[in-house]
Amino acid sequence: MEHYSFIQNKECEYFPCHKTDNPEDFNCLFCYCPLYCLGDKCGGNFKYTESGIKSCVDCLRPHVRESYKEITGQLGEVMKLIEKNKSENL
Repeated sequence: MEHYSFIQNKECEYFPCHKTDNPEDFNCLFCYCPLYCLGDKCGGNFKYTESGIKSCVDCLRPHVRESYKEITGQLGEVMKLIEKNKSENL
């Protein structure tokens, strides 16, 4: 494993920010999920609240040690979304 693909911040007052049976494998690298903006195409275990807000409280996908390549592999989709939004706002 590449060392840059895993980091823990055990001093964080929220560590771990999601319930997990394996806190020793909890990855803080993607503290804020870079795939959140993909909505229902993020691939995580999310739900929409009654008010329509996407809730990722039950999602561990960005925090699993082995998810680094999956997450970074989807960043192209995030870039496409950014480009689309940019062109729509010109």
